[in-house]
Amino acid sequence: MAERNRRTVRDLRRGNRAAVLQRLYFDGPMSRQALGPATGLSSGSVSNVVAELTADGLLEEAGVVESDGGRPRTLLRVAPASGYLIGVDVGETRVRVEAFDVALEELARTERLLTHEGYDVDLIVRHIRDGIAEVMAEAAIDPAGLIGVGVGVPGIVDRTAPRGAVVHGQTIGWDAVPMEPLLRDAVDLPEDTAWYIDNGAKALGQAEMWFGGGRGARDAAIVLFGSGVGACIVTDGAISSSPGRPGGSPGEWGHLTVSVRGRRCRCGALGCLEAYAGSEALLQRWQEAGGRLPEGADEETGVTALLAAAQPAQGRAPDPVAVAVLDETAEYLGAGISDLINLFGPERVLIGGWAGLQLGPYMLPAVRTYADGYSLRHPAARVTIELGRLGPDAVTVGAATLPLADFFARGGRRAEPAREQGQGEAAPDWQAVLENRVPR
Repeated sequence: MAERNRRTVRDLRRGNRAAVLQRLYFDGPMSRQALGPATGLSSGSVSNVVAELTADGLLEEAGVVESDGGRPRTLLRVAPASGYLIGVDVGETRVRVEAFDVALEELARTERLLTHEGYDVDLIVRHIRDGIAEVMAEAAIDPAGLIGVGVGVPGIVDRTAPRGAVVHGQTIGWDAVPMEPLLRDAVDLPEDTAWYIDNGAKALGQAEMWFGGGRGARDAAIVLFGSGVGACIVTDGAISSSPGRPGGSPGEWGHLTVSVRGRRCRCGALGCLEAYAGSEALLQRWQEAGGRLPEGADEETGVTALLAAAQPAQGRAPDPVAVAVLDETAEYLGAGISDLINLFGPERVLIGGWAGLQLGPYMLPAVRTYADGYSLRHPAARVTIELGRLGPDAVTVGAATLPLADFFARGGRRAEPAREQGQGEAAPDWQAVLENRVPR
């Protein structure tokens, strides 16, 4: 028997609001007359939705445009000051926190470097807590106007726990870290603040698809190349989910086995892609081959030194060891990308992350050659491989898009705080039906 259609009037209203908000956000400013064909809504529905959203402070006028033989048409856009967002990137070398308005215009930023303490959970939580307090104070953000906080983290994110997201980061020693409860307890924000914690590769992928090199693509793979490597897969315009991880993405691509009984990865296994293509492993291999890091160099400084040795100033010969190590890295990265090409058939592959952006201009031609050589001809013929376009703070921007995407999907309504198990009961069906019949 076919399932009963449970779509309610409230669902329809929310969907119409979401359609208008998303169209104006990505393609606006637009007039009311243009919104109808763009969203598929009738002119009456557009007028009603625009009136609602304007009354809620979500839309504002953005000038006028002349029309052929008629009255000038008023343009509308999503009001940048209608809400605020916090994006957090828990990266390999630093914790970056940024505050944005709804247009994702940066209002304030701060960074906390990670040194010998590494990924101590208490330290990370303190960095996030202090960073959020700092950017909110600098941007003078009223907590009541905060749409949500997005956090990009390394590892697998499990959102099935009663109190919120738990992070499994095997490579950094995080075993079921209750990140969301820890942040809710530590950060001085209202209890009903919406938190969105996800893999950093997914945050990077969403940012590139919204604003960067992924715009216009339906099928894409976005690679995060830093201390380790990860990937986000976009299929038919939507970020794919990994089995057993609702709403996640295949961010653990770096732990595919590329060499049986190969080098030991920091996850503990042998032969992972990350053991060859991540910057941490890259610097280890360079030192093993005779390369020398500057005294006290961190990873970013080490990668800069390696690149300078392979591509020295004019008049000096390249260091053959550095060149060989980078070429081997390009081959492993190209082989790993070929797996994505053969498995998912993307039309576009983008390489981001701090190491990807730093090494990309040098390595990209070789990565393309190796990826093409290891891929099947048909999927390889339709793919382009480029560098990401959003720079080093792409994960922070992407983290901020996590609450924004949910805000738009809800038709411009704030997320309701999750109830813990056993707290409260759902309203009976008859009450929900009556509520959906009452005009709002």
